[in-house]
Amino acid sequence: MSLTFPEKFNHILRVMNTNIDGQRTIVYAMTAIKGIGRNYATVVCRKSGIDIYQRAGEITDQELEKLVNIIQNPLEYKIPLWYLNRQRDHKEGKSSQVTSNGLDNKKREDMERLKKIRCHRGIRHHFGLRVRGQHTKTTGRRGRTVGVSKKK
Repeated sequence: MSLTFPEKFNHILRVMNTNIDGQRTIVYAMTAIKGIGRNYATVVCRKSGIDIYQRAGEITDQELEKLVNIIQNPLEYKIPLWYLNRQRDHKEGKSSQVTSNGLDNKKREDMERLKKIRCHRGIRHHFGLRVRGQHTKTTGRRGRTVGVSKKK
């Protein structure tokens, strides 16, 4: 497949501390940013008026700024609350879309909060065990040698 690139084509875009491949369509290229999936990327493109089949490298700087603005402030552009990945935060009680480094920080804070209040999930996280009710009798032994010892 050979692509003919326009004169103003960026092969790599730097958006929100993430490198984005300019040859992919804008929706799939935005999924490289941590915290943004295909559905959210599609909604952001539709709200900004960008064609979802356009290549990421063909986007102008103004369109890119508008995309970043919508990603950072989704409620101002009337994106529904159920689209956001951080609903009713424990500290502020507000819903927001958390991306890139903020996502890692929020996840770490949540795990520390669970460990601090000594709830069941927090204790399981602390000991490195499965948290979501999986069976642990025979699976997930991770490195411990378990087997039948041979008699001499």
